[in-house]
Amino acid sequence: MATWNLSGTKHHLLLCNGGSCMLRHAEEVTQAIRSEIALHNADSLIHTTRTMCNGRCNDACTVVLYPQGIWYRNLTPSLGRELIRRLLDEKLPLLEQISYTYQHQQLLATGRAAVGEFKSAQFNN
Repeated sequence: MATWNLSGTKHHLLLCNGGSCMLRHAEEVTQAIRSEIALHNADSLIHTTRTMCNGRCNDACTVVLYPQGIWYRNLTPSLGRELIRRLLDEKLPLLEQISYTYQHQQLLATGRAAVGEFKSAQFNN
Protein backbone atom coordinates (compact mmCIF):
# COMPACT_ATOMS: atom_id res chain seq x y z
CA MET A 1 0.00 0.00 0.00
CA ALA A 2 1.31 3.43 -0.92
CA THR A 3 1.51 6.37 1.43
CA TRP A 4 1.31 9.67 -0.40
CA ASN A 5 3.17 12.81 0.55
CA LEU A 6 0.30 15.31 0.48
CA SER A 7 2.49 18.37 1.06
CA GLY A 8 1.63 20.82 -1.68
CA THR A 9 -1.73 19.23 -2.46
CA LYS A 10 -4.28 21.93 -3.29
CA HIS A 11 -7.35 19.79 -3.94
CA HIS A 12 -8.65 16.51 -2.57
CA LEU A 13 -11.45 14.80 -4.50
CA LEU A 14 -13.60 12.20 -2.77
CA LEU A 15 -14.97 10.03 -5.57
CA CYS A 16 -18.12 8.17 -4.57
CA ASN A 17 -17.98 4.53 -5.61
CA GLY A 18 -21.08 3.47 -3.69
CA GLY A 19 -23.81 1.35 -5.23
CA SER A 20 -25.95 4.07 -6.84
CA CYS A 21 -22.94 5.91 -8.20
CA MET A 22 -21.50 2.68 -9.60
CA LEU A 23 -24.79 2.14 -11.45
CA ARG A 24 -24.34 5.65 -12.88
CA HIS A 25 -20.80 4.91 -14.17
CA ALA A 26 -18.70 5.96 -11.16
CA GLU A 27 -15.86 3.72 -12.34
CA GLU A 28 -15.69 5.59 -15.64
CA VAL A 29 -15.91 8.95 -13.85
CA THR A 30 -13.10 7.90 -11.48
CA GLN A 31 -10.87 6.76 -14.36
CA ALA A 32 -11.60 9.93 -16.39
CA ILE A 33 -10.68 12.17 -13.45
CA ARG A 34 -7.52 10.24 -12.68
CA SER A 35 -6.41 10.11 -16.31
CA GLU A 36 -6.95 13.87 -16.69
CA ILE A 37 -4.83 14.46 -13.58
CA ALA A 38 -2.09 12.24 -15.03
CA LEU A 39 -2.34 13.93 -18.45
CA HIS A 40 -1.51 17.26 -16.81
CA ASN A 41 1.12 15.81 -14.42
CA ALA A 42 -0.96 17.17 -11.55
CA ASP A 43 -0.64 14.25 -9.12
CA SER A 44 1.13 16.48 -6.61
CA LEU A 45 -1.65 19.10 -6.76
CA ILE A 46 -4.80 16.96 -6.87
CA HIS A 47 -5.29 13.87 -4.74
CA THR A 48 -8.20 11.48 -5.22
CA THR A 49 -9.76 8.98 -2.86
CA ARG A 50 -12.44 6.45 -3.73
CA THR A 51 -15.14 6.35 -1.10
CA MET A 52 -18.10 4.16 -0.44
CA CYS A 53 -21.54 5.76 -0.36
CA ASN A 54 -21.54 9.50 0.35
CA GLY A 55 -25.28 9.47 1.04
CA ARG A 56 -26.41 11.45 -2.01
CA CYS A 57 -27.63 8.55 -4.14
CA ASN A 58 -30.20 10.58 -6.10
CA ASP A 59 -27.38 12.93 -7.14
CA ALA A 60 -25.17 10.11 -8.49
CA CYS A 61 -22.35 10.32 -9.51
CA THR A 62 -21.11 12.50 -6.70
CA VAL A 63 -17.67 13.97 -6.13
CA VAL A 64 -16.71 16.08 -3.12
CA LEU A 65 -13.94 18.68 -3.42
CA TYR A 66 -11.95 19.62 -0.34
CA PRO A 67 -10.78 21.86 1.23
CA GLN A 68 -13.27 23.98 -0.74
CA GLY A 69 -16.24 21.95 0.49
CA ILE A 70 -18.01 21.72 -2.86
CA TRP A 71 -20.29 18.74 -3.53
CA TYR A 72 -20.79 17.92 -7.21
CA ARG A 73 -23.71 15.91 -8.57
CA ASN A 74 -24.52 14.04 -11.77
CA LEU A 75 -20.90 13.89 -12.92
CA THR A 76 -20.06 12.11 -16.14
CA PRO A 77 -16.59 11.21 -17.42
CA SER A 78 -16.50 14.35 -19.59
CA LEU A 79 -17.61 16.57 -16.71
CA GLY A 80 -14.99 14.92 -14.49
CA ARG A 81 -12.27 15.82 -16.99
CA GLU A 82 -13.64 19.37 -17.24
CA LEU A 83 -13.58 19.66 -13.45
CA ILE A 84 -9.87 18.82 -13.39
CA ARG A 85 -9.08 21.34 -16.14
CA ARG A 86 -10.98 24.04 -14.27
CA LEU A 87 -9.16 23.27 -11.01
CA LEU A 88 -5.80 23.49 -12.77
CA ASP A 89 -6.70 26.70 -14.61
CA GLU A 90 -8.23 28.14 -11.41
CA LYS A 91 -11.48 28.82 -13.27
CA LEU A 92 -14.99 28.85 -11.86
CA PRO A 93 -16.30 25.50 -10.65
CA LEU A 94 -18.92 23.52 -12.59
CA LEU A 95 -21.75 25.67 -11.28
CA GLU A 96 -24.63 23.60 -12.70
CA GLN A 97 -23.29 20.46 -11.03
CA ILE A 98 -22.90 21.90 -7.52
CA SER A 99 -25.35 20.55 -4.97
CA TYR A 100 -23.76 21.89 -1.75
CA THR A 101 -21.12 24.42 -0.82
CA TYR A 102 -19.40 25.03 2.48
CA GLN A 103 -20.07 28.52 3.74
CA HIS A 104 -20.34 30.06 7.20
CA GLN A 105 -19.12 26.82 8.81
CA GLN A 106 -21.90 24.67 7.33
CA LEU A 107 -22.93 22.96 4.11
CA LEU A 108 -25.54 24.95 2.20
CA ALA A 109 -27.80 23.53 -0.51
CA THR A 110 -27.71 25.25 -3.89
CA GLY A 111 -31.21 24.13 -4.83
CA ARG A 112 -29.91 21.88 -7.61
CA ALA A 113 -29.59 18.73 -5.51
CA ALA A 114 -32.14 15.98 -5.12
CA VAL A 115 -34.30 16.57 -2.07
CA GLY A 116 -32.73 14.86 0.90
CA GLU A 117 -34.60 12.81 3.41
CA PHE A 118 -33.86 12.48 7.08
CA LYS A 119 -32.83 8.97 8.06
CA SER A 120 -32.73 8.01 11.69
CA ALA A 121 -29.95 5.77 12.86
CA GLN A 122 -30.98 2.17 13.21
CA PHE A 123 -28.89 -0.10 15.35
CA ASN A 124 -29.27 -3.82 15.71
CA ASN A 125 -28.56 -5.11 19.19
